[in-house]
Amino acid sequence: MKKLSVLVILLGAVFSAQAQYQINPFLAPDGTVRLETQELTELADSLVTIRHRTEDVVWRRDIYRVIDMRFKQNFQLYFPINADDPTYWSLYRTILDAVAKGCDIYRPDQYMVKPTFNEERLVPRNEVPDFFMTGTWADLDREDPDTYLLLYDEESGKMTPNFTRYENYVRNQLKYLVYEVIFFDRSTSRLYRKIIALAPMQPDMASGNEDDRAQFMRTSIKFWVLYDQLRPYLAKRYIIPTQNEAKRVTFEEFFQKRLFSSYIIGEGNMYNRMILDYCKTEKDAKQEQARIENELLTFEQDLWEY
Repeated sequence: MKKLSVLVILLGAVFSAQAQYQINPFLAPDGTVRLETQELTELADSLVTIRHRTEDVVWRRDIYRVIDMRFKQNFQLYFPINADDPTYWSLYRTILDAVAKGCDIYRPDQYMVKPTFNEERLVPRNEVPDFFMTGTWADLDREDPDTYLLLYDEESGKMTPNFTRYENYVRNQLKYLVYEVIFFDRSTSRLYRKIIALAPMQPDMASGNEDDRAQFMRTSIKFWVLYDQLRPYLAKRYIIPTQNEAKRVTFEEFFQKRLFSSYIIGEGNMYNRMILDYCKTEKDAKQEQARIENELLTFEQDLWEY
């Protein structure tokens, strides 16, 4: 009798564990592959944030990078370019949706690359569509609703995407500027890389002397969006898989694991200069980029003894 009771308890525990563990079938009832694109599990949908204490951060460096969509490693951020794909969105499509649902954007400073996130730079909701125009102010009719990728309803205060000219526009959205902070936390003895903000860069929006490449770059920054405000939207969208259809990666994982390819255009310094401000040739710019990358790598390696 005692053995039978133990067996019943064990079977009950097994069935209880099976009941608590939710099985997600790979194949749908109709025999097709089941994609968890729209509905993520609670674990996958949760965002983990590490709280660092100010007194523990003993070293910090600001870095500015460009993500170029023409690099093969970044194709997953660029495609698809059509807006009616029900399964996958591009990075720009995801940003567009996030801003329409309430994500704030900030005006760039035409004289400096480093962004400022305050009330003065915050773009009012009724002015947000001006930063999503499908061309330059001089070439487009501002009275035409199709000029804007976002439409603002003054009565409700809501925004809706407008995809009339989306595909032709997003083909040329080839670069994003990333502002990140690299810092060392002595409490965990680790070097962290934290993305602070992203900015779409549109070359045809630039103005001024084309010979001044640094100023050309500054005027090509359309707007800044805080990465932490964007994270909930990035965590709910999967990117197009490559080579392995079973490997499902969200935009959030893509950025956190640093699967993208980028190059440095500047670092924090007392002169508030970017690389193009003092490197006039391509060779000098590449040498400066290599110097900064090497300094970051050397600092991290020198933290440990082997």
